[in-house]
Amino acid sequence: GSVKAGKMPEGEKMRQCKQEEEQQHKEEEREGLIEFYSSYQELFQFFCSNTTIHGAIRLVCSKKNKMKTAFWSVLFFLTLGIMYWQFGIIYREYFSYPVNLNLNLNSDRLTFPAVTLCTLNPYRYSAIRKQLDKLDEITHQTLLDLYGYNMSLPQRDWSTSSTQRRSSRSLLHHVQRHPLRRQKRDNLVNLPENSPSVDKNDWKIGFVLCNENNDCFHQAYSSGVDAVREWYSFHYINILAQVPDGKDLDESDFENFIYACRFNEATCDKANYTHFHHPLYGNCYTFNDNSSSVWTSSLPGINNGLSLVVRTEQNDFIPLLSTVTGARVMVHDQNEPAFMDDGGFNVRPGIETSISMRKEMTVRLGGSYSDCTEDGSDVPVQNLYSSRYTEQVCIRSCFQLNMVERCGCAYYFYPLPDGAEYCDYTKHKAWGYCYYKLLAEFKADVLGCFHKCRKPCKMTEYQLSAGYSRWPSAVSEDWVFYMLSQQNKYNITSKRNGVAKVNIFFEQWNYKTNGESPAFTVVTLLSQLGNQWSLWFGSSVLSVMELAELVLDFIAITFILAFRWFRSRQKLSPPGPPLNTQDNAAFQDEAPALSAPHRFTVEAVVTTLPSYNSLEPRAASRDGEVGHE
Repeated sequence: GSVKAGKMPEGEKMRQCKQEEEQQHKEEEREGLIEFYSSYQELFQFFCSNTTIHGAIRLVCSKKNKMKTAFWSVLFFLTLGIMYWQFGIIYREYFSYPVNLNLNLNSDRLTFPAVTLCTLNPYRYSAIRKQLDKLDEITHQTLLDLYGYNMSLPQRDWSTSSTQRRSSRSLLHHVQRHPLRRQKRDNLVNLPENSPSVDKNDWKIGFVLCNENNDCFHQAYSSGVDAVREWYSFHYINILAQVPDGKDLDESDFENFIYACRFNEATCDKANYTHFHHPLYGNCYTFNDNSSSVWTSSLPGINNGLSLVVRTEQNDFIPLLSTVTGARVMVHDQNEPAFMDDGGFNVRPGIETSISMRKEMTVRLGGSYSDCTEDGSDVPVQNLYSSRYTEQVCIRSCFQLNMVERCGCAYYFYPLPDGAEYCDYTKHKAWGYCYYKLLAEFKADVLGCFHKCRKPCKMTEYQLSAGYSRWPSAVSEDWVFYMLSQQNKYNITSKRNGVAKVNIFFEQWNYKTNGESPAFTVVTLLSQLGNQWSLWFGSSVLSVMELAELVLDFIAITFILAFRWFRSRQKLSPPGPPLNTQDNAAFQDEAPALSAPHRFTVEAVVTTLPSYNSLEPRAASRDGEVGHE
């Protein structure tokens, strides 16, 4: 009984200490640097009463009127939803990376472009002359059998060696494997998709192509002229591919094709041009390429450009490959190949063609703004041309690489990849079948070349416009042809179809630059977001910070309430099992008195440790108990 009486004052002391601790916590809360709310209601009430966002205070002022509270709550959250819907539209526009088109006119000395001029007719080169004569003979007999047309052939020297006779027999064998035939439409298969509809009684002409498995199809044309020309071109390409060295076809005849050349009123010479051979357009000459000093124009006009007098008379050419007369000209940038099929146009004989140019540069934004490439290094297609990247260079390289992969040889019109050889039906018997099948897939973009090849980010184009006049005129043609015959040894056989004149010049001294700039920058994005925020809530950046503070306080209160809930669950949990050892009975009686200070120090943030005087009564009582025992 004495032990219990001694312990009662200690319990009262503990309750008094707890009360002092709670009072101390309340004072600390009032004096704390960070204010925490006891509930969500208190948090939102404080926010609505003190925020600068318009309309939020109505949620508090009208709390005694439930109808107004509901009305302002719906209006507030509806406005908030509309604003964020507008935010979504703005963000979607920003991440679509729109651009603005900037047009600039620049006045400066203009670099004259490269100009390529071709004879428009393939030449009978000496390295393949005998084979071409044999092909003409076979074509003569074919046209006679199909149409009853007796094509006139020039007188040739048909005396040949044994090697040439074997070559002729080989050519005849391969031509017979790919004969030119005329059939009715009903009997044709695998017609091209773009073939126009014709009557059933109409005849189609084409040639047969087969693979190693004797799977054949008829490459048909609605026009007999197109069919004969394509069939002849197919065999002509095979003959060209058999020439071991392409230099044997490099037979430049500049003086007999170009009679006069002047740029900026100065005479041109051989240092101003380079020569190359085109399978269908014959000898081609490129002026002002990178092999010589680049021409510049200080003034516009016809007298400050390039002026050429060319020969257009056909002599010893191949009429079955080209059915037109004249010359073909193309204007392109330096270090770019001349694709005569794409950008070239024909010059009429007996006509002076004046071509005025307007330079136009296009600079695109790369990266996320457009799918362009700077130099083609990031395009998954090998550049087979010895020039800089262009879209057409990439597309042709893509086709040639697929040709080598699928058909085992390269097409003669395009550059030769490393380790490959040109298609020749003496070595690759089924290459024609493979080529036309691959060409159909290429045009339908099954190969993906048009998707892989992207536009360059910077490109230069020339807008051309042409004017025509008769040259030489009727009253001056006599002396003009006389001077040409004296100076250039020109034998006059057809005055009207013998020569042509070409003038190429800049129309004006300035050029246009089409540039791109971002239409939506970060500054524009923030401005648009601020406009929407001000429109719907009439507030500023500080109001946004208030909203951010509300979110942080909400998270903090959530953690505090969760922590309190967790601690309360720990206090309500049942105590552990009692100790079974009798030696600890005395310690169990004194445990509340000893553990109370320890529990006090955990729950209180700041507490005052008991003094030595406060511990003296307990020590005295403990000594008395020991003495009593």
